[in-house]
Amino acid sequence: MKPFISTAVYGVLNYLVALTLIASPWLFGFVNVSSAALFLPMYVGWLQLIMAIFTNNETGFIKQFPLTIHHVLDVLMGFLILVSPWLYTFAAKVFWPQLILGGLLFCMGLFTKKSPFTTSNPHNHSAGFLTSADTDSN
Repeated sequence: MKPFISTAVYGVLNYLVALTLIASPWLFGFVNVSSAALFLPMYVGWLQLIMAIFTNNETGFIKQFPLTIHHVLDVLMGFLILVSPWLYTFAAKVFWPQLILGGLLFCMGLFTKKSPFTTSNPHNHSAGFLTSADTDSN
């Protein structure tokens, strides 16, 4: 599937998802559920916010963190948030916010332009990386 989210839209969504993850225990009312339900979205939200500030794209302020690594971490963190209600066994109490926000973060990492998952590698090394060090001096 071709990437359909531009990097500028991705940057804005990244800030929104990060702030929503940080505030999600209070927004969705699961402050008293368990420590994993409370702290995991907050930790991931803060990591996302820090990465968004440092990412090298249109909305990054400091532009030191590579965008491709940000996409990989989005997919990994999105998957962790997505499965956390069942992984940490609090799905009987709350799972919709984690399912929606984790799925959104996962899809943002996959379907944004310049994502390593949907964009082919521009490097072409037809001869390979190794060259012979042997010289024929005969």
